[in-house]
Amino acid sequence: MHHTDDALSEHESTAIHEPRLWRDKGWTARVIKNEDGDGWAVEMIRGGSAEPALVGPWTMGRNKVDPKPLDATAHQTLVKTASEVIRRHEQQLHAQLNKQVSIESESGTVIVKLVITPDEFEPFGTLTAEDSFGDVLATVKVRPDFRLTRDSAERWAAGGFDRIR
Repeated sequence: MHHTDDALSEHESTAIHEPRLWRDKGWTARVIKNEDGDGWAVEMIRGGSAEPALVGPWTMGRNKVDPKPLDATAHQTLVKTASEVIRRHEQQLHAQLNKQVSIESESGTVIVKLVITPDEFEPFGTLTAEDSFGDVLATVKVRPDFRLTRDSAERWAAGGFDRIR
């Protein structure tokens, strides 16, 4: 059985090592004309993503006209930078979608967690109360704009962890 490159998705196929296009280790660096005036920019695209994870300025070559050619070292540095940008973005997103507070109740410390499930049509939140051993005391669905604060958590606990209207 003969395998063609079509069997692989485009971004996993052969590495490309060209002065303005460098594809390796799941990342593509592409040197492009800078849209805001003169000079050059570099786009870093992860895997089969349509959007670049990072677009940054790119150095001129020796002739002060053409871009500096890409090489393995430059690609490696760009991959590191772009990965860091993605990681920070994912952490930020995680922080926006996951919050928790701890409150004191008669039975001890209770951790109340809010997880927002993003959805184009019907995003929702899930509020969960856990005791200090991590056992779930209650879970309710809440509006995606529910604000979890120590106060709202204490009110929920005081109401016996009933559904929140």
